[in-house]
Amino acid sequence: MESTNKIALVTGGSRGLGKNMALTLAQKGNDVIIVYRTNENEANEVVSEIEKLGRSAAAIQLDVADTKAFTGFFDTVATLLKEKWGRETFDFLINNAGIDRYSAFADTTEEDFDELVNVHFKGVYFLTQKALPLLADGGRIVNLSSGLARFATPGYAAYGSMKGAIEVFTRYLAKELGHRGITANVVAPGIIHTDFTKRAFASHEGMEEHMNAITALGRVGQPEDIGGVVAFLCSKEAGWVNAQRIEASGGMNL
Repeated sequence: MESTNKIALVTGGSRGLGKNMALTLAQKGNDVIIVYRTNENEANEVVSEIEKLGRSAAAIQLDVADTKAFTGFFDTVATLLKEKWGRETFDFLINNAGIDRYSAFADTTEEDFDELVNVHFKGVYFLTQKALPLLADGGRIVNLSSGLARFATPGYAAYGSMKGAIEVFTRYLAKELGHRGITANVVAPGIIHTDFTKRAFASHEGMEEHMNAITALGRVGQPEDIGGVVAFLCSKEAGWVNAQRIEASGGMNL
């Protein structure tokens, strides 16, 4: 029997921000496909948490930097949709997966640059392209940017540039996919306490106090500060929000 629930596909959904997005989407009544790179156990734990909420979920492995794997990946997604949900499409694509390569501009290596662009821009660009046949008309695309695309913090010239590219790309998606009723928006978190930022906090004494001081709400963000924003953009109420950048940073560097 065909599922009537909306289905979200979340890259990097096994931990951190992606995990919170997946769980919040499930809490709002959606089913979820978790995409993970290496940690199958973590991904399966998120699937179990979603199922405890009364929603359906599944986990699929993919390295979003490996564009040659995308065709096979979406073949797997298509089979899963048919066998588990009785559907040929999913509804929400959340491009969340990311890596961190901190370095001053003068010290950035081509290897680090290429790794960043493959995950944060090229991967997002072509994963979204390959997803189009399976993305339902009236669906939603949510791309993750960063406060670092608005304000400049030394050490993130490459990363911030990739996120700036994502913001322009998202406007093009909105323009070119509007005829199918698909919206495309950006969520730009400020600094968040996750595995992604743990090393930075540990290696820079006083960083937390500094971040608190430059944030209007006076604290560093938590994953749950972001998941609800993504879930909102996938809701019926957000259907007229398109080609927008929503920064969820607590008011950093105002």
